[in-house]
Amino acid sequence: MQHMEAKYHTPLVLSGPFRQPKQMLLEQEYGGHKSLHDGGVATDLGLKDAPIEGPTHFSQFVPLLVKIWGKEWYESGCFSAHFLNMVVEGEEVKAFVEWPEEGQTRTRCWAEKADGSLVLEASASLGNTDATLLDQRMAKLRPINKLVILEDLAVGQQGNKEEEVMMEANQHMGKLYPFSLSQKLDNITESSPFYTDANQSLWDREIIPLEMVSVLSMYTFHEAGFVVKQPSIGLFADLEIRMIKGPLLVGETYKVRREIVALGESRRTEGFWTRSQILDETGQEILAEVLLHQAVFKHSYPDYPTTT
Repeated sequence: MQHMEAKYHTPLVLSGPFRQPKQMLLEQEYGGHKSLHDGGVATDLGLKDAPIEGPTHFSQFVPLLVKIWGKEWYESGCFSAHFLNMVVEGEEVKAFVEWPEEGQTRTRCWAEKADGSLVLEASASLGNTDATLLDQRMAKLRPINKLVILEDLAVGQQGNKEEEVMMEANQHMGKLYPFSLSQKLDNITESSPFYTDANQSLWDREIIPLEMVSVLSMYTFHEAGFVVKQPSIGLFADLEIRMIKGPLLVGETYKVRREIVALGESRRTEGFWTRSQILDETGQEILAEVLLHQAVFKHSYPDYPTTT
């Protein structure tokens, strides 16, 4: 009997197991104070507990996207996410990815808690051919009334200099990320020999996990000179990591260039969007880009006016 493939338009979805991601930013500091990831700070702002850092959830999507696109995902994949609900340590999270049609280079992703509440929504894509979720979100930013905490920032503003970064296995990644890659790999939800064994890597070197690319890009962020008034408390609202000629490698020297590409505000926050280009050691070739929207709580700034 001849096999016939039935044609349906039913979206097929890949999902991984529930995971319990670990909190690794309890000791995070910036602007001379603790961050939202400290329990006391979080509860002072009305949260039930200190949230896990958003990029942690990216790791759960990598096995699913490699299943779809293989090696190309590591080399030219883009994960573009909007964070919806915070996760605290002990909560379970599951990742979902729609299986794309043949030849399609963009698909929809999301993560849920065990109770079904959404953690994040995202797009995943290959190359630079499709608008990402964050491209679409930036295009819909509402006009700014008046910025107070971020009044010293401007769209088009560039970092003070080209910064130099590296991530060694046992390198402490600073006050923003008070841990090393090795410590992260002891706690990462999805482990891979690509991260730990050059002999098993397709690139003959250990590669930096997707969630740690944002850590690499933020390592020297303080050198950019982007003034955010303190004391104030912020969080990652949106994050996109794009590989152009990836993956990035452990122990390799890179250069970083930064530019503020958008500013915005909501009822509760002021926000700024920074695009950080990660280049090779010579500064000639762009290897990856990180687009980060940092939202700062208005009421966390003691001198915020009651009306603006």
